[in-house]
Amino acid sequence: MAERFLPLYLLAIGGTTFSVGFLNGLDNLLSALYSFPGGYVTEKIGTKKALILFTMIAMFGFSIVIIIPRWWAVLVGAIFFISWTAISLPAIMSLVSSSLPKNKRTMGVSVHSFIRRIPMALGPVLGGVLIGNYGVRIGTRLSFAIALLLGLVSIIVVNRYIPDSSPEKKFPIRLQRSIRFIKGDLKSLLVSDILIRFAEQIPYAFVVIWVVNHQGITPLQFGILTTIEMAVAMIIYLPIAVLADKTTKKPWVLITFIHFTLFPLVLYFSRSFSALVFAFILRGMKEFGEPTRKALIMDLAPENAKAITFGTYYLIRDVIVSIAAFSSAFLWNISPGVNFFVAFLCGVIGTLYFVINGKDSSAKITI
Repeated sequence: MAERFLPLYLLAIGGTTFSVGFLNGLDNLLSALYSFPGGYVTEKIGTKKALILFTMIAMFGFSIVIIIPRWWAVLVGAIFFISWTAISLPAIMSLVSSSLPKNKRTMGVSVHSFIRRIPMALGPVLGGVLIGNYGVRIGTRLSFAIALLLGLVSIIVVNRYIPDSSPEKKFPIRLQRSIRFIKGDLKSLLVSDILIRFAEQIPYAFVVIWVVNHQGITPLQFGILTTIEMAVAMIIYLPIAVLADKTTKKPWVLITFIHFTLFPLVLYFSRSFSALVFAFILRGMKEFGEPTRKALIMDLAPENAKAITFGTYYLIRDVIVSIAAFSSAFLWNISPGVNFFVAFLCGVIGTLYFVINGKDSSAKITI
């Protein structure tokens, strides 16, 4: 409900474009720094306890934004809430991997991605309605208040429906050791993924500012655009999962990278609501092979170190990508065009690298 509108909220309560860029960089950096601990904690205490802990951390961040209406409070709260996905994803991927055979993992990841897109589609519309009725300041804080209540509900659901697990410690969990798992085909995927995320994150925080402040679109219309994006992603998830599990994964990941690359270019030339609808359909299509990419990571990770390898992969990726995210405000202040075209160029390089070096699942890896 609130995340997509945070750049507008920051500007409304006295923040600058640099605070917007810093928030985006912080998101990527925390995603990186939280991925490894997320995998570590999951290996130590089990999926159920880990998910409950991570949700409580996010709820604490929500509370800070609700109580303190200052731009710096958003940055402090973000330390706790904005990277919930990153810290919890190793636990979720490990649960999917342990619950399903290898030839069903892409479908499992896709079902998870499909389900979580439902609130991601409806949330921005509800957030847009709240902001439209109560203004950016009050509407955003109301969205966080509702999120706080939903966090409590999610803890109840996790506690009831996910079984307890206390996995034995199979090996000493050290960052230096887990980095060595990122090699060969998985390393090639990581390099191309980093460049593609440059294309995504350089304009990411400024999309809502471009659409609302520069193109005159209302917050509700922006929420509708986001719903269109998520609906497109949901439509393609399951069919692609079926095809990816029956065929090779590389073509689907490649198509995803192409969509990532094209979005900033198309967005820059979208100067009407109808054109923006097309741009956000394209943005939804970037999810074309995202579950396939995650499943490919799990396939290439050692069989008895899925969660920690997944977390390490995201740690390396997002630490590097955070550099691009932190620089996004500088590029934006030069001009929106510079921001969008630099992102497009990074996407082109990343896509070509994957075409040349990307591989499908290799032989099973163990440690």
